[in-house]
Formats: sequence, C-alpha cells, structure tokens
Amino acid sequence: YGARYLMIHFILLVSRQGKVRLSKWYSAYSTKERARIVRETTNLVLARNAKLCNFVEWKKYKIVYRRYASLYFLFGCDLEDNELITLEIVHHFVEVLDRYFGNVCELDLIFNFHKAYFILDEVIMAGELQETSKKMILKIMTSQDALQQSPELKKGRDF
Repeated sequence: YGARYLMIHFILLVSRQGKVRLSKWYSAYSTKERARIVRETTNLVLARNAKLCNFVEWKKYKIVYRRYASLYFLFGCDLEDNELITLEIVHHFVEVLDRYFGNVCELDLIFNFHKAYFILDEVIMAGELQETSKKMILKIMTSQDALQQSPELKKGRDF
C-alpha cells in the first residue's frame, strides 16, 4: 500500500458574504459533495469569532484559514498535517498575489481569476507545495503575460 502522504485536499477563497471567489480541488469529489463542503466549511469559518485560532477540525479534515481584508483563504488538509506550515503556505500564496497584482483585492481575483489560478498552480500542485520562491513564480507569470501580449501570437489567430 505504500506510505500515505499528507496533502491539501481543497482550497477555497471566500468573501465575508460567503461568495466563493476561487476554488481548487485536489481530491475527487462529486458536484454535490463539493457544494456541501463549500457550504459547511464557509458557514463554519464565517461564524467563528475573530479571536479564535485559525484552524478547526471538521469531519476528516483540518480547515486552516486566514482572513486577509475581505477574503477568507480556507485550506482543507489532512488531520495529521502541520497547521502552522499550512498557514505559512496560505501566507506565501497571498504574498505572491500581492506582489503580482500590487496590493491584491477581491476585485483583482474576480476580474483576473484565471491569473489567480495560474499563480495557485505554480504555488501548489496536486495538494502539495510546489514552489517556494516568490521571485520564480513572478518570473513565470511575467513570461506568461508576455506570451499573451506578443504580437506574433495575435497574428497567428488571424487566419
């Protein structure tokens, strides 16, 4: 059976009103299960007092969350995972978003959701931390932006 690796199972970015702004699933769930997870974890986190700690056990997961401005970043990970390391991963992701967007806000994620997903995919892959270097992630994002902006790419579309 082999060793069981600890991992992040899902990531949700939720507004204070409970609207999901970004969701990423690293384990297989049906649409019904995803809706239930979003509903229950969002209600759980939004109802918690701000003075309580940033992690809570929920069913077979540990929900590690952090509020930045009007957004909650929720990471659903294994019960055995180190919650402080997961909080660092949350902070790392927010720092990369901040550097890329220049003081990121909820509207940046709404109107540039595809870029937020690109950044998330550079930071976390298959439920595990992929890249720790903010410089490297920003370099990759800059090269992706340059590809999207390049005139050769636009010329190739006009047949």
